[in-house]
Amino acid sequence: MRRTLSIALVLGAAGSTAASAQSGVTLYGVIDAPIEYVNKIAQGAPSVVNGQLVQQPGGNRFGMPSGGGLAGGRWGLRGTEDLGGGMSSLFVLESGFAEDSGASLQGRLFGRQAFVGIQNRFGQLTLGRQYSSMFNAFSNFAPLRYAVMYEPVGAMLGGSARSDNTVKYTGSFGSVTAIAHYSFGVGTPTVGVSPLLNGGAGEVPGHAGNNAGWGAGAYYLSNGFGVSVAYDEWNPTMVVGQAGKSRKAGLAASYSIGPGSIMAGYRWGNTDYANHVTLAKENFLWVGGTYQATPSLGLTLAYYYWDISSVRVSPTATATNPAKPWQVAFVSTYSLSKRTDVYLTSAYARNAALNFDTSLTGFGSGYYPTPGQRGMLGVALGVRHRF
Repeated sequence: MRRTLSIALVLGAAGSTAASAQSGVTLYGVIDAPIEYVNKIAQGAPSVVNGQLVQQPGGNRFGMPSGGGLAGGRWGLRGTEDLGGGMSSLFVLESGFAEDSGASLQGRLFGRQAFVGIQNRFGQLTLGRQYSSMFNAFSNFAPLRYAVMYEPVGAMLGGSARSDNTVKYTGSFGSVTAIAHYSFGVGTPTVGVSPLLNGGAGEVPGHAGNNAGWGAGAYYLSNGFGVSVAYDEWNPTMVVGQAGKSRKAGLAASYSIGPGSIMAGYRWGNTDYANHVTLAKENFLWVGGTYQATPSLGLTLAYYYWDISSVRVSPTATATNPAKPWQVAFVSTYSLSKRTDVYLTSAYARNAALNFDTSLTGFGSGYYPTPGQRGMLGVALGVRHRF
């Protein structure tokens, strides 16, 4: 149950009639605390020595991770104000936190989202830290709905899925939703293990395109059928005055009948360093299905495949053709109420760490492989509560 506060703002001046405006502000959030077992995980991130990754030793890990389970921990404020004439203003401030320690995540107070905007019948225009067009376009077609455990979101969407300094348009026209965005500085500090100048913030005088990004997407959902297309481009800067280029394009589809649904998607990607040397050429595919066995019990099975044909860990490193990572994931959820559920989730990844944690994703999920490791297994039990 979300808590809604009504705030009356009364504006007055001597000799004039007092006016008032009404705003609705909603407090919301998710607390998701898992206990996880992972085999063969390194003690820390690998380092790059002479253009090669050097991995650390490790072993099995059992405990409470800090990033959440099926959902990342968050709390937020969402508000609207009726401006009259069919127009309204809106804002979202959303903060991520670690359930195991209470620490803030994303390195800032409102690291998940922070934006304000205007909307009317033609759509909404928002400004601030927001999700990319590709993130929104594929959100209904991701089997695990971008679960922390275990959907490889970093590999699927790339480092610009959440962007600073972003202007974004979203319009809904019947069963079709269209999205487009432009970021003056994405704010992602690295491309894989390669650091970006200016922390990826962009907005550098004389170099307006550095660390900037843009994209567009559209999806159709009606009568159990859905289809989506999206494009994303980002210009990460690793050399003064020179930006690389990361491009992604994809499509996805879904079909639901009765208690079951299936979905699949494909995403092409190409990333170049500033000197036009290829950082990575890759294709990402996924397929999954969900089944509501009872009103309380839900089941999900998903498979992911990452075809990496070429990768370099630095502009001067030799290109390699690594083994193709794949991962299978299973989730079972049991609802105790409309807001609380318990779950079991598990995954096995081959030729990469869980969630396809590699140098291309900057090991963003914290699943560091040990030397010579070919596979990784993870199992977690958790409790999730929404408010």
